[in-house]
Amino acid sequence: MPTDSAFDLIFRQANLGGHDGPVDIGISSGRIAAIAQRIVADAPEIVIDGRAVLPGFVDSHVHLDKACLLGRCGHIRGGLKEAIGAVSAMKRGFTVEDVHARGAQVLEKAITKGTTRMRTHLEVDPRAGLRSFEAIKALKRDYAWGLDLSICVFPQEGLTNDPGTEELLVEALRDGADVLGGCPYTDSDPHLQIERLFCLAERFDLDLDFHLDFDLDPSWMHLDEVCRQALRRGYRNRVAIGHVTKLSVLPPDAFARAAERLAEAGIAVTVLPATDLYLMGREVTHNVPRGLTPAHRLLAHGVTCSIATNNVLNPFTPFGDCSLLRMANLYANAAQIGPDGFGDCIDLVTTLPARLMRLDDYGIAVGNPADLIVLDSRTATDALAEIAEPVLGFKKGRQSFSRPAASLNKP
Repeated sequence: MPTDSAFDLIFRQANLGGHDGPVDIGISSGRIAAIAQRIVADAPEIVIDGRAVLPGFVDSHVHLDKACLLGRCGHIRGGLKEAIGAVSAMKRGFTVEDVHARGAQVLEKAITKGTTRMRTHLEVDPRAGLRSFEAIKALKRDYAWGLDLSICVFPQEGLTNDPGTEELLVEALRDGADVLGGCPYTDSDPHLQIERLFCLAERFDLDLDFHLDFDLDPSWMHLDEVCRQALRRGYRNRVAIGHVTKLSVLPPDAFARAAERLAEAGIAVTVLPATDLYLMGREVTHNVPRGLTPAHRLLAHGVTCSIATNNVLNPFTPFGDCSLLRMANLYANAAQIGPDGFGDCIDLVTTLPARLMRLDDYGIAVGNPADLIVLDSRTATDALAEIAEPVLGFKKGRQSFSRPAASLNKP
């Protein structure tokens, strides 16, 4: 029973995973100072009343620069190639102000849905120049009160086949980009792109995050080359790969071999349910494959995984409210995961993407930043099943949003 008058705020009767009953959480100077069954102190308090409290969702893969583009192009329905082409045609017209405004829409939605950490992928090439990068850097500053934003620059339309792109990437890395990304399947020389990106990552001592193997043809994969480079260069636990939908069509033995290779190389996998379900299998007339990489099966092999948003309201994904809880629920539905796996699905949008992003100060523990959300549910797993809305959010101990629970007006 801690007694301290130095708390700035106390959460009363919070339901935290791993505790037998409700606990109090004491906040001081923006950090968690105490967690106990009862804290005796003269400080402002918020009574949680047994609701579930989580450390804030972590969105490890978003595209802020090309979000909210519906209505600007005629492309509404098509595959991956068509979506890339549709956005490519618009990129030359992107301005700093335009990207900032659209990105702000997404960040504000994400904050109110409980996201406190995010990695955005950002296209850098001769068409977009560094305009989007400038806008996202400003968003990182402007919304630091609500979430921590990490910027991953990458060549969406190729590197070795797109003169000028590598020079722009280097300029962005020198100017503060946090992570380097890649997209080998759009390059005329995929293996050379992978090698050059690893070289750049080593030069700037940055982690890597690739868009990889984004189709349903298992006859070829770039996964092995990424694993080989990671092991050769000592980049274990510093590489993530997104989509990897080829894994969804591998037979059990081949899948197990791929999973073991990923675990050996320390490569994390991000599954992007909304986009992958929307784009994959469009050429199939019946018995359409899901195209959803089974993250829960990869976890069983020791692979770090996450579930993330990817695109919002654009040709890649004409949906999106930035709710990671809804995304985890969508994944559980499509992957046919029952209640015994709901806890893993919560981990896929909290602790596991935090591990992928190497966030050492993440989680509800004494000394960590007080990044907390309160769900309108008694437990996190109940919230997953019901897609219960977050009702309160705090970033470094400061309230970032509130959402009053719905009330019925009975006759």
